[in-house]
Amino acid sequence: MLAEWGIHLKRVGLEALSFSAWLFAAVAEKGLPMICIESRHAKAALNAVLNKTARNDAKGIAQMMRTGWFRAVHVKSERAQTLRALLVARKVMLGKVLDMENMVRGLLRPFSFKVGEISVRRFDARVRDLFAGKKELEPIVAPLLDARSVMRQQLAKLNGVALTFRATVDDPPRFKKTTNVGARLGLSPRRYQSGQTCRIGSISKCGDELTRAMLYEAAIAILTRIPKTFKLRLWDVRLARKNDLMRAAIPVTRALAVLLRKFWTNGTTFRFGAGGERGRVAEAA
Repeated sequence: MLAEWGIHLKRVGLEALSFSAWLFAAVAEKGLPMICIESRHAKAALNAVLNKTARNDAKGIAQMMRTGWFRAVHVKSERAQTLRALLVARKVMLGKVLDMENMVRGLLRPFSFKVGEISVRRFDARVRDLFAGKKELEPIVAPLLDARSVMRQQLAKLNGVALTFRATVDDPPRFKKTTNVGARLGLSPRRYQSGQTCRIGSISKCGDELTRAMLYEAAIAILTRIPKTFKLRLWDVRLARKNDLMRAAIPVTRALAVLLRKFWTNGTTFRFGAGGERGRVAEAA
């Protein structure tokens, strides 16, 4: 319709919203040059207008498209959105499993049964041993344990770290440098510089929170749960000796993001013992 009227658009701006993905794809199929812009950047530009109306917002976005003063946002593919929905459902299921386990602990406590600190695998057997002498508790607690076992089996089928990283990155070539992945996930420190003042703070924590949390848990697991010795873990151990465990896991988390992106693009896998000098980050080549 626009072509029939002689209107040829060079840029069509769309602010990033919850429904921007399908709207972006639908309009792009019509041949229009769609650009999805960052919402925070758009808000800073549109705040210059005194009166906020739909017409003024449209004019403001049009001015941003005309001047090029915007930051484009990657619109994820349908596969990435499907993986994201799966991971959100997994996170909700994990929360329900933990709630169920805590509820079982609370149900047994009035009967002087204390589960105590127990591993995930031994939780079911431990609870069944406790209420073995209380037959009246079996029809109450046993169904909860059966439901918990089924949910735990479903959770075990999903590799949370790999799927989360794949759903977040979606298109590895869009990162010009491998090191940019860590900054995009909010794993780089903030920096404030003005005149003679220069402060480096904690990590920015921007980007996807779920991916950052998954990578952080993987970094903690490398230091505390994996007995095998390799250069990435040795580097983590040295950092933990200089700082506390929580701070030592941050650079390892950033290194994991770099490694996963490199493995994805090169089609290689992690090799124990492979790494650069001083045992910093294992190379994927």
